[in-house]
Amino acid sequence: MFVITGGAGFIGSNIAAEIEAQKLGDIAICDVLGTDDKWRNIAKRALRDIIYPDNVVIFNYLDHNVGSIDAVIHMGAISATTEKDADKIVENNFMLSRGLWTWCAENDVPFIYASSAATYGDGNEGFDDHDNPEFLAKLRPLNPYGWSKHAFDRVVSDNIYGSKREGAPPQWAGLKFFNVYGPNEYHKGDQMSVICKLYPQVVAGASARLFKSHNPNYEDGGQLRDFIYVQDCVDVVMWLLKNKNVSGLFNVGTGKARSFKDLAISTFTAAKLTPKIHYMDMPEELRGKYQYFTEANMDKLRNLGYSKPMTLLEDGVREYVEKYMSQSDPYR
Repeated sequence: MFVITGGAGFIGSNIAAEIEAQKLGDIAICDVLGTDDKWRNIAKRALRDIIYPDNVVIFNYLDHNVGSIDAVIHMGAISATTEKDADKIVENNFMLSRGLWTWCAENDVPFIYASSAATYGDGNEGFDDHDNPEFLAKLRPLNPYGWSKHAFDRVVSDNIYGSKREGAPPQWAGLKFFNVYGPNEYHKGDQMSVICKLYPQVVAGASARLFKSHNPNYEDGGQLRDFIYVQDCVDVVMWLLKNKNVSGLFNVGTGKARSFKDLAISTFTAAKLTPKIHYMDMPEELRGKYQYFTEANMDKLRNLGYSKPMTLLEDGVREYVEKYMSQSDPYR
């Protein structure tokens, strides 16, 4: 059985779908569904259990099923980069991760968890997925979300390489996801990918609205991100589950930065429409914190044997539009 925290969320629900498709084992989802349509992300799945993500509930469940758990896949988190309640973030993103790590170490269960490219901050230290304490100490995330993910990465690093060795799961992997897009992100509101926000505007006949550049080194719409299709993220998780000798902190991106203008044009093309782009001023409060470039260095994962090509932006956008967003049922 695979226990997936955040299993009704964006990446987690796609992982659940793939585990079911590959018939790897039973699935237990740990998540809060709320009052919107998030439940639809898992409506097609055959689930063994749905667990409420309370610390007492989840650890009681794990203890009760300890002999039958193949892996804990920890995707659950408060992922809003705009969330300002740091105590709430620490409880959900740091303390639960810490507890799950310890439980998996004590019970010899593989542990795969979501880190984030937000841990790199402004990118001044580059985007290399080194996991030693000395490198991680240099990073300065720009928001509480990124900091909470980074804080746990540092705990893991110190546990593996430093002085505070408390034992580790038989396999562990922290995945630094870059800019992920794809089906089942519709519940995320302002945290949806840019393409998910653009598509309804595009098919309604509106222009795509992108930020102007306030950096002389980048043209309007030329800000660069490593956009990665969610299936590529899922494929990395599946590969790790089948290669239990591989552990570490890994970037999960395409390795190729693309512009927001490229993304907008790809969306219009997938919708079979002529591109129309309007550039608007970036809010003042964002200008000092804005990243103009992110690009995952994928050498570490590649050198360990992950060989599947990442989806080109145009191909990922086309599949997302044609197979999901343009359909009456856009859920995977």
